[in-house]
Amino acid sequence: MNPAALIPTPDTISVPWGWFYVLLMLTFLLHIMVMNAMLGGGIIALFSALRGDQQNTLLSKEIGYKWPYTIAFTVNMGVAPLLFVQVLYGQFIYSSSILMAVWWFSIFGLLILAYYGAYIYDFKFEALGNPRIFLLEFSVFILLFIGFLFCNNMTLMLQPEKWQAYFSHGGGTLLNLSDASLYPRYLHFVVGSVAVAGLFFALVGHFRFTKSSVNREFLINQGMTYFTYATAVQIFIGFWFLLVLPKNVMMVFMGGSSLATISLLLGILLGFTALYVGYKKQVILASTITLITLIVMIFMRDLIRIAYLKPYFQLSDLVVVPEYSPLIFFLVVFAIGLALIGYMLKLAFGCRKEVSK
Repeated sequence: MNPAALIPTPDTISVPWGWFYVLLMLTFLLHIMVMNAMLGGGIIALFSALRGDQQNTLLSKEIGYKWPYTIAFTVNMGVAPLLFVQVLYGQFIYSSSILMAVWWFSIFGLLILAYYGAYIYDFKFEALGNPRIFLLEFSVFILLFIGFLFCNNMTLMLQPEKWQAYFSHGGGTLLNLSDASLYPRYLHFVVGSVAVAGLFFALVGHFRFTKSSVNREFLINQGMTYFTYATAVQIFIGFWFLLVLPKNVMMVFMGGSSLATISLLLGILLGFTALYVGYKKQVILASTITLITLIVMIFMRDLIRIAYLKPYFQLSDLVVVPEYSPLIFFLVVFAIGLALIGYMLKLAFGCRKEVSK
């Protein structure tokens, strides 16, 4: 069967696709930053708890204070980019979501369980004693599994030729386990979260936004150590990911497209630069370079998606039926939402300063 015959007709869009593309990139950047702090923070908290000495226990406790907030921000910040993906690539992501529907719908229940675990870990830290490690493991492993399911969906949507498996596995349990790029993509996502979370907690120490009695210098040093080692591993995983991509996709970054090739070279340069400043424990400079790196990586990620789907679809194929009012309404609400989040964070910092006095 021709895989193109399995692809539904795309819906019309209300404004030119470039608007949605920019909003997808922007909202996904916001989502990925807090998601990394959430997942990587949980992993670092688990490693610290397993070490068991006083300062690492306090570090795990400090992360526990912030973990429920990062989960909440991750979920809320994830809504907009998922919606924009559906607007631009709806015929692909809806199809892949249906093919793995049982796993996809399980995410809601799993996320609630992980969220409860994070709250209990925070509020009952002292009362739980050593068994709290098992609760931490429970929540971290659930979040890791949710990330694996997302990676499955994001790769399955790119390969309509894999959708034919529905005719032999029609129960909504299809996963893209045969895809060679799934595993480095997933590890790139997980290890990257540890790097960004390490940097996040180094910033927490740098700006003294701590709630526990963890030593500030210890928090900075540990955060930058996690950042540096995870970044080093990331570089190797990144090359692995590139090499297992289908040849037509890989060659886009190997001279097939000037924009993609420049993005790859810039990403490599930024990665090694981040590694160096991380080793030097330059927190602010590392944060700036990491933000730029995330922007480049998000753009490269979308170039990969475009290359995968090129035989079937291009964004320019979308039909526009002009109607600007929904976009204007979204932009107004989005701006108000960001302002409110900024105000809440300002209040949180203010409360911390009052307490510290």
